[in-house]
Amino acid sequence: MAENTIKLLVVEDDYALNDTVKETISELGEVVQVHDGDEGWFEIESGVYDAVVLDVMLPGQDGFTILKKAKEQFPNLPILMLTAKGEIADKMQGFDLGADEYITKPFYKEELLARLKTLLRHTGVLGQDGALEVGNVQIYVDQHKVLVDDTEVSLQGREFGLLVYLVQHVGQIVTKDQIFDRLWGFDSDTSLTVVEVYMSNLRKNLRQAEAQVNIKTLRNVGYTLNATTED
Repeated sequence: MAENTIKLLVVEDDYALNDTVKETISELGEVVQVHDGDEGWFEIESGVYDAVVLDVMLPGQDGFTILKKAKEQFPNLPILMLTAKGEIADKMQGFDLGADEYITKPFYKEELLARLKTLLRHTGVLGQDGALEVGNVQIYVDQHKVLVDDTEVSLQGREFGLLVYLVQHVGQIVTKDQIFDRLWGFDSDTSLTVVEVYMSNLRKNLRQAEAQVNIKTLRNVGYTLNATTED
């Protein structure tokens, strides 16, 4: 079974509702659940998530406090606010702080899923019909397939997830720690050097396929992927 290539965070202190949200959005990727504001901010600060469903009323730090800090540190991170408050003033406060969407409890599951999909498409994390493109590379996330000039490229193990993560952050720097936490998980016993091994293999496969992309290593900082052009 292919590993998920999209990582979502749900910060909601109502355990039953948290489970409902997870069940609703799990088709999009891996869903991590936390139940208080302090733990929510700890997860967000790791920088490995593609979107966050965030409650306003939380133990510890409240949702507005988390939202403000998250948008200052990760301005492009989609955040969907989930709250029982329906007053227009609360919604305006959320939008003023950078919330991308706002859903009031109770909500329709279909609406939550649709809005989250829209946010992921707007940020390029989820391509139209599951497709992402950079250079002459097309990635069909839903089908776990990579094409270079219409020729399929076979990627082994977590190489596919690594490529997707880099393309989702094209032109941005991603650190080795972020890649490791994203693809192997915080509690993995695997050595951090596994990232270098997979990166080397991915570069080799892309080079052999004549992919018009370049993965640059920034020493002691991380990696960045950009499209290249033919000479």
